[in-house]
Amino acid sequence: MTAIFGVLRRAVTTGRRGGRPATVPAPAGRRQHNLFEAAAVFVAASAEDDEERMDEASAWVSPEQLSFGVSELACRAVIALARERNEPPQVVARELLGLSDA
Repeated sequence: MTAIFGVLRRAVTTGRRGGRPATVPAPAGRRQHNLFEAAAVFVAASAEDDEERMDEASAWVSPEQLSFGVSELACRAVIALARERNEPPQVVARELLGLSDA
């Protein structure tokens, strides 16, 4: 899980891949992706270590939007797991990050 944040940090910095800007305008005629779609693809690609797909998803929205989307996805995932396990979200989040009980 902590690796995802490192990947996200690299994704939102400018000048990825040989000076290419972090965001690229969508070509005319292509549909726009929303920030949640970009976040879902980015996180899934990160989990699969698919750098090319991560770069593609990070180009769909601004770095700030991607960061917000990933954060929202993390919150929703922790809430869903907490409900599934019948545990408080804080316990689940700490467990996912490998942190000891507080």
